[in-house]
Amino acid sequence: MPDAPTLDTVEHASTTPDREQPWEELGLKPDEYQRIREILGRRPTGAELAMYSVMWSEHCSYKSSKVHLKKFGDLPQETPLGKTLAGIGENAGVIDIGQGYAVTFKVESHNHPSYVEPYQGAATGVGGIVRDILAMGARPVAVMDPLRFGPLDAPDTLRVLPGIVAGVGGYGNCLGLPNVGGEVVFDETYLGNPLVNALCVGVLRHEDLHLAFASGVGNKVVLYGARTGGDGIGGVSVLASETFESTGPSKRPAVQVGDPFMEKLLIECTLELFAAKVVNGIQDLGGAGLSCATSELASAGDGGMHVELDTVPLRDSSLSPEEILMSESQERMMAVVEPEHLDAFMSICEKWDVEAVVVGEVTDGDHLVIDWHGETVVDVPPRSVAHDGPTYDRPYARPSWQDALQADTADSLARPASGDELLAALRAMVSSPNLADKSWVTDQYDRYVQGNTVLAQPEDAGIVRVDEDTNLGVAISTDCNGRFAKLDPYAGAQLALAEAFRNVAVSGALPLAVTDCLNFGSPEDPDVMWQFEQATHGLKDACAVLGIPVTGGNVSFYNQTGDTNILPTPVVGVLGVIDDVRRRVMQGFAGPDEHVVVLGETRDELSGSAWAGVVHDHLGGLPPVVDLEAEQALAAVLQEASKLGLVTSAHDLSDGGLAQAISEASFRNGVGVTVALEDPFVELFSESTARAVVTVVEDRHDELVALAEKHGVTLTSIGRTGGTDITVEGQFSVPVNELMAEWKATLPAVLGATLG
Repeated sequence: MPDAPTLDTVEHASTTPDREQPWEELGLKPDEYQRIREILGRRPTGAELAMYSVMWSEHCSYKSSKVHLKKFGDLPQETPLGKTLAGIGENAGVIDIGQGYAVTFKVESHNHPSYVEPYQGAATGVGGIVRDILAMGARPVAVMDPLRFGPLDAPDTLRVLPGIVAGVGGYGNCLGLPNVGGEVVFDETYLGNPLVNALCVGVLRHEDLHLAFASGVGNKVVLYGARTGGDGIGGVSVLASETFESTGPSKRPAVQVGDPFMEKLLIECTLELFAAKVVNGIQDLGGAGLSCATSELASAGDGGMHVELDTVPLRDSSLSPEEILMSESQERMMAVVEPEHLDAFMSICEKWDVEAVVVGEVTDGDHLVIDWHGETVVDVPPRSVAHDGPTYDRPYARPSWQDALQADTADSLARPASGDELLAALRAMVSSPNLADKSWVTDQYDRYVQGNTVLAQPEDAGIVRVDEDTNLGVAISTDCNGRFAKLDPYAGAQLALAEAFRNVAVSGALPLAVTDCLNFGSPEDPDVMWQFEQATHGLKDACAVLGIPVTGGNVSFYNQTGDTNILPTPVVGVLGVIDDVRRRVMQGFAGPDEHVVVLGETRDELSGSAWAGVVHDHLGGLPPVVDLEAEQALAAVLQEASKLGLVTSAHDLSDGGLAQAISEASFRNGVGVTVALEDPFVELFSESTARAVVTVVEDRHDELVALAEKHGVTLTSIGRTGGTDITVEGQFSVPVNELMAEWKATLPAVLGATLG
């Protein structure tokens, strides 16, 4: 029998400096491995190498992005209703919404795991963001899911889309969380690299806010929740830190496996622990698992922690220390508890049937020390693992192809010359995958569980009631047009922010704060890093003008397949507050014989538009002009109109322009519309910003005109609601039901058999 391998202890590492280690296989660069040796004054043990490899990965350390993300810290942290209570660097941002309430929200990516294993990748993406919200002391109240796929009819889209949608719905539905919004976008650049971004919103009272740190010598470190298994070893921390080859990912670590029923118990248990005031600090176990939780808690606290790794409850007794530290098994939390509160803590966990084990304690030292069966396998300065990882100022340069792309405008494209051609363009657009009905997706989500959902898909923003007595609520929208970002990433990020800001305002809410999920290709490509630098710069500048903070977010790099980068996709989520959800405004035409009004200026801006893409398969030129002051003025009109009960419907104008907006507004309640347009093509299909289409009853039309004039917003009355057709005078008329049938048919025609 061969001898058992020697445990790689700190003592053993000190006496075997030349032992070969798999640092390259774990994703570390030569200089990074050398730096670890310099920090420790020796080679790392296998367990230490595992910790550094996952914590210094792109996904966890933000090593290629943090030099650019620093600019968000310069933004003011005040909002119109108060201050940011927790911001960048915490598990999630927290903002004051008045009446003693705060809201925490954040969006994160789970892109690469969802390609490898669509159902579990998407499900555990939802589970992870929910635990981030929970860790702040909040009750999760809603989720959203911005999604991106390759062409609708591509074989790989048919492989990943049903599983991803089922995973998002299955996990969120089991948790009892309404899914109130998101996006489903198709583009060939996402083929082989879908984007699965998950957002969660939570509500708490100001006094219930909790932050993640380990302090107080002698306080106990408790691991509670699910047992640690072999699923997700390396997981998202490794998988999201490399490029996919055209044949698929070259590394396939096990994707995490979710258990939403365990997570539901964990949520209720954790909220009761908070309420009982038996927790000093708390951290969820997501990317990098125990490596992350122990090092971040210790780093943010007094700096000393001792952990007995062999006390960690396991689902697989054969796991090595390295595997336990790298496992990203789901539904786990780590808490710091004062000894006098330990019995109460354990009693609450037992009540909820949640396993809890003391795995360590806070020490008076400055190192994180982890033992395995009495032998020390980790002895590191925790900050070197959690916060002082590599920082790369990667080279970036404007791509050589950018000028030619911008010069190829939509001006040369053939425009409809007759009513029949206008109608043909409209039919093609409303039935195109990106503009067609997404009910095939959203019907798999429970949008109304808990009974506090006020608005959900397909409305412009989701709204959730926070207080049943006062009807205080929050609105949220996520948006990004990757086509615009490809044409001009600086403007593209601002346009994503502007659309989300506008969607929140259209609902009647006041926009307050931003979270973002920045999805890009390889940071080692100077073209991609230029896009990233421009997008972050644009987003920061726009937030400064709008006066709203970025409270946190996520960066996802290496989103490419072979040599094909995804469209730069800086998804922006905007959260707003509405003081009475009963006055929310919906997008559908409410009834006949109401004035149809366009608020805002319409310009001849067709480059990058849905019309150019759908009708001509064209992408080139410059995106619509960003006018943030106009967005603010429009938002002021919409919010005031909501408070006055002035408008009966409102819908933002964005993808597909006025043509898409009036079609969707007609489809909502089956109410037709007749409009008269001076320049039908431009007015129907332009995607100029800072615009909305609203309806107002006859005897309040003048009041709306005065309100728009007060805020300097152009108002154009274009027609009336009523009848059963969508009519553009002098051009065409089409029955609402007929056009709606085409709008509804697209996704089921391709995906219907998959679900059945």
